[in-house]
Amino acid sequence: MLETMDSSVGYNFSISENQEMIRKMVKDFAEKNIRPHVMEWDEAQHFPVEVFKKLGGLGLMGVLVPEIYGGSGFGYQEYVDVIVEVAKVCGSIGLSVAAHNSLCTGHILAFGTEEQKHRWLPKLATAEWIGAWGLTEANTGSDALGMMTTARLEGDEYVINGAKNWITHGKSGDVAVVMVRTGDKGDSKGISAIVVERGTPGFSAGKKENKLGMRASETTEMIFDNCRVPKENLLGKVGEGFKQAMKVLDGGRISIAALSLGIAKGAYEAAVAYAKERHQFGQPIASFQGISFKLADMATEIEAAELLIRQAADLKNRGLPMTKESAMAKYFASEVSVRCATESVQIFGGYGYTKDFPVEKFYRDSKLCTIGEGTSEIQKIVIAREILKD
Repeated sequence: MLETMDSSVGYNFSISENQEMIRKMVKDFAEKNIRPHVMEWDEAQHFPVEVFKKLGGLGLMGVLVPEIYGGSGFGYQEYVDVIVEVAKVCGSIGLSVAAHNSLCTGHILAFGTEEQKHRWLPKLATAEWIGAWGLTEANTGSDALGMMTTARLEGDEYVINGAKNWITHGKSGDVAVVMVRTGDKGDSKGISAIVVERGTPGFSAGKKENKLGMRASETTEMIFDNCRVPKENLLGKVGEGFKQAMKVLDGGRISIAALSLGIAKGAYEAAVAYAKERHQFGQPIASFQGISFKLADMATEIEAAELLIRQAADLKNRGLPMTKESAMAKYFASEVSVRCATESVQIFGGYGYTKDFPVEKFYRDSKLCTIGEGTSEIQKIVIAREILKD
């Protein structure tokens, strides 16, 4: 348990019995259903939809969704546990679980009407449908206000034209929340959020990215060519899309931080086990200071990252402002993930550079965490803005 100096905000990070049960359930599932196929899926860039259907059956694709909409009704601490335990085994599956829960599903949960929630959330929460979320475009990564995808209201329908890039589940997703320009380019009030279902004429998938890591998590273009969507699919009001997206990303940063933590823990645990087993000069390499100090640094940074994540999750659960805290958690945890994966490869030596051992995949997967849902540089901008605004 960590208590802050400010008596008005106390943090209790003790693990509940419910969390322990969830951790064990997810760990057992990952060992049985994910670990045996990790490298097979990675090499083939195979997105294992069947695994997500099974996760949906366990309630893990609607972790934050209230039971009234078919979800598990858990909070962010449990959500962090789910992602961490999956990512310790496979970052790709962890990334897809995070994107489905916090982006598409989370956006509809936060800003949909009751009719919209009852329409889409039960299918998303059970993984009957896989969700996608579209903000990024080819020429507008961090500069989201420069997006070119437009939606024009014609009668009772929005006509969408444009393309989104780097979209998780852009091909296999059954439904997508898409940010579109309904006003002037560069105007934060000129963007709206619209839900588009797969099968809608004019909505198709484009190029699938051939990625360094996270290869079993599908990343593709989404293309809109005179795609007509009922105006009832608008989330919130016209012009609120950018504001909504930024709030969704606040929560999304916690999920990417948790993803980073899971990868870091997976790499660290593999490194500890190997350092105890590998003998050189008549003793385990863990007994050498050069190795043991690496492990000490990794363990310390992992603990610090988890405390930042738990703090942000606690604030989110209580409905308190957490923009700064979630950005700090995402920034720090993602960089820790890269450092831990790098050091794990170093500890494994030549074996760490082969696909016969797990750390080379942690190494490749970790880097995306410093890029996706806001780069480390963007997180620093957010943090600086928050600490200087007063």
